[in-house]
Amino acid sequence: MRKSHPLRRVVLATAATVSGIVLLLSLKPASDPGAAQAAGAGAQAQEAAQGGAGAVVSGTMTGDAAQTQYGAVQVRITVVANKITKAEAVQAPKGGTSDQKTALAVPKLNADVVAKQSANVDTVSGATYTSEGYKKSLQSAIDKANASAGSGQGQGSGSAQASGPFTGDAVQTQYGAVQVRITVAGGKITKAEAVQAPKGGTSDQKTALSVPKLNQEAVAAGSADIDSVSGATYTSEGYKKSLQSAIDKAKAGAGASSGSGSGSGNAGAGAAQAKTVTGAVAQTQYGPVQVRITVAGKKITKAEAVQAPKGGTSDQKTELSIPKLNQEAVAAGSADIDSVSGATYTSEGYKKSLQSALDQAGG
Repeated sequence: MRKSHPLRRVVLATAATVSGIVLLLSLKPASDPGAAQAAGAGAQAQEAAQGGAGAVVSGTMTGDAAQTQYGAVQVRITVVANKITKAEAVQAPKGGTSDQKTALAVPKLNADVVAKQSANVDTVSGATYTSEGYKKSLQSAIDKANASAGSGQGQGSGSAQASGPFTGDAVQTQYGAVQVRITVAGGKITKAEAVQAPKGGTSDQKTALSVPKLNQEAVAAGSADIDSVSGATYTSEGYKKSLQSAIDKAKAGAGASSGSGSGSGNAGAGAAQAKTVTGAVAQTQYGPVQVRITVAGKKITKAEAVQAPKGGTSDQKTELSIPKLNQEAVAAGSADIDSVSGATYTSEGYKKSLQSALDQAGG
């Protein structure tokens, strides 16, 4: 048998080694597994951390109600470790053909949110207005999760405690709007009240019967997991939805206060000093009113109406009243401003939404 030449053995060994390295490189993942997992686990919330590595968001966030041609749409998301695990519409158009369109669109939109982890979801054919409203409210909920991620810097464990008044979003029911304001001290609900509730006719009796009980239950339970009052089901359900929205805002406020006190840098300090907050939509006899304010150093530096009554004589009244109300809000630094003569309904709606914005800002 002929012996192999030593040089030949070296060449063969080298070739085998190179082949093994090429094979390993061809099997290496195209991207870092940790980065891919982070991208898939709630890209919006991760991006919103703005470099705050380790910031973890968990909780329930309710977006602002988005008004559409056929009614309001409002979305609530549940986030666990920066991943959207559930999406639901707490308000959606109803009545007539809207019932069918809502039943068709909302489940698809909910599933799409969880799948895509963002507001970049597809519009459902045949339900364009509902889909667009859904995406706007969804983006608002994601923004709130983002704010919690960026400001809280990982304080989602509940160690931060919010204090102050927080007004939930107005929830439309079959008999009228319900809106709840809570006062939080030391991380606990110390007071609950309905700033809006159905009224007129039998609604007066049902409201008088149910709201005091619901207020007591909210304080006792410290959550929105309370029983409906028999005989006032619609009011109870609206109350609980608005209460949950107020609690969500309190949680977001807890994260923000934790972040602002951390002294992590000039960028964080600037964010605590200047922020823009949008109040809840206030329904009036002539249309919705919604106010956005910019707060810097605990002062209102700008106020504007992002929604106001329009059409017919409402255009003139809005044009007359809104600039004055904006100026008054900045000058007073509160919602304790005068109504504009000739635009009472718009003024009252403005003040309610302004108060909601101030509650969220902690002012």
